[in-house]
Amino acid sequence: MAQPAAEEAQSRPVAQTVVNDQSALARLRGNSGITLQWINFTYSDGSAGARRGHVSVADRGNTVHISGVQFTADGEGYVSVTGDIAEIGSDYFILDGRIVISGAPDADRQCIKTGRSRFAITQNRRYWRMREFEWCDSLTDYIDIYF
Repeated sequence: MAQPAAEEAQSRPVAQTVVNDQSALARLRGNSGITLQWINFTYSDGSAGARRGHVSVADRGNTVHISGVQFTADGEGYVSVTGDIAEIGSDYFILDGRIVISGAPDADRQCIKTGRSRFAITQNRRYWRMREFEWCDSLTDYIDIYF
């Protein structure tokens, strides 16, 4: 598979989102939220936990911008993504922005990533998953944006 053009350009400001697939962009605009696997939907006693987080998608000139966050049920921890989409194709997009994990799964955990991150659909799943899994520490993080 050919490398997307946006991955070659490391962290240059996004002047225009490269849209290689309009239907993928429509899926991103109509997304159904964000999750981090450490943020539970239910507690061990079966009571309700956190909900899927909200992701906003907006046009800023020629650039598609996203901003999303999911909070733990107690509101103390979260995952957030914000930034510009450098490129989007049928099964991937490249975010140029900031990803933060705070307080999940441990209260003192802080992870911040800036720059380019690839999200991709694999195995016909109904979400894009960030393809860098151990970018912060030795824990494997699954950050998913659903459609």
